[in-house]
Amino acid sequence: MKRPGRNTARPKDAASPAPENKPGYAPRAAASKILAAVVDRKTPLDGMLDNEHGNGAYRSLSSADQSLCRALVLTSLRHKPMLDAAITRLLERPLPSGARALAHVLTIAAAQILYLDIPDHSAVDIAVEQANADPRNRRFAGLVNAVLRRLSRRKDKTLAELEAVSPIPDWFRERLVAVYGAEKAFAIGRAQLTPPSIDLSVKSNPEGWAEKLGGTVLATGTVRLDKPSGAVTAMDGFDDGEWWVQDAAAAIPARLFGDLSGQRVVDLCAAPGGKTAQLICQGAEVTALERSKSRLKRLEQNLARLQLTAETVCADMMEYTPETLFDAALVDAPCSSTGTVRRHPDVLWTKDFSDIGKLAEVQYAMLARALSMVRPGGIVIFSNCSLDPLEGEENVARLLAERHDVERTDFAPATIGPLAHLLDREGAIRTTPADSIGGITGLDGFYAAAIRKR
Repeated sequence: MKRPGRNTARPKDAASPAPENKPGYAPRAAASKILAAVVDRKTPLDGMLDNEHGNGAYRSLSSADQSLCRALVLTSLRHKPMLDAAITRLLERPLPSGARALAHVLTIAAAQILYLDIPDHSAVDIAVEQANADPRNRRFAGLVNAVLRRLSRRKDKTLAELEAVSPIPDWFRERLVAVYGAEKAFAIGRAQLTPPSIDLSVKSNPEGWAEKLGGTVLATGTVRLDKPSGAVTAMDGFDDGEWWVQDAAAAIPARLFGDLSGQRVVDLCAAPGGKTAQLICQGAEVTALERSKSRLKRLEQNLARLQLTAETVCADMMEYTPETLFDAALVDAPCSSTGTVRRHPDVLWTKDFSDIGKLAEVQYAMLARALSMVRPGGIVIFSNCSLDPLEGEENVARLLAERHDVERTDFAPATIGPLAHLLDREGAIRTTPADSIGGITGLDGFYAAAIRKR
């Protein structure tokens, strides 16, 4: 095998096309750059994959190439520790510290060989082209070729070896072990390897919509699509506003209020509006609060499609004071989002444990503020999509220890049946990607607790 540092640059051939014009080169080059931005510069992935304001290399791709680029990046992030382990085992010595761009090229190529339905020779050839096209990496082109060809030859053996490798970064794995124990931590890590399903919240008749769209009704009423094809916006019922996309776990907190007929409810941090829509459908007169004008506009557009009505307010909840106190409040607080890594695998690479502590402080202040907006006897449901108790259980415990004007309360009894196994000893709901509802797996991680103001 070629050793790092040996000059393996190929001679220029005037008849050869420029690498960027080679079919399949552009999406792989864009994927390598985006992966580098996530891992090395902690840049969130969603913004880079935005068709209007995202990464320039991504926006320049055709629709088909954008789909390939997304698949490459998402697969690489979901399996990154496993891919790193596979590549390391094939290197005689580590890559130089300055060869970060080369490392990302290898990761993208290895993801294709091990986990995607792409011809191995295409992954190898274009990775070599990428190395040759970069003056910093040209001398490693032979190494890239040798490592990836060997990986292709021993694919099955490598995949078997990687079954024992945790697919999540060390900081997150160590935290999960401390909180959930080694066995469940490993199960959570493996669960995030499976891309998320498409879940729908429906206005009514979930069984009918499941039959019409080819889905399954979960015990909580969410419709999970079995094998969706085509764009969500083209599916039956979208234009008529009969349903909206919402993960089954994300749909739990609002459901826990039960029947809200005749009650005034404020949905804090309301965009994009899925929970607002749930509260309206449960009978509430809803005020939806959102501090971002652009996100509030998106919420209003979503409600218009759903033909639902709420009072919408553009304001920071920490500064908002209602004229009349509400009967209830939902505060789905911004968090580390570690429960959503199936759909946002970049989270584990753009955040670390220090972010969790900082976010927990913000959430605590938001929970306290939410309680100031409800009348005596009013209920606040506090929720977030973090797996860390610092952002959930410990925030609620701290609140109850520091204040004597609040207490825990039970969720609406009619909502608990299929969720009883997810209740913790304090009566809060805790889901993880390793849990199931009615025997069906594939959930985001979520926490929800109900607090009554005395």
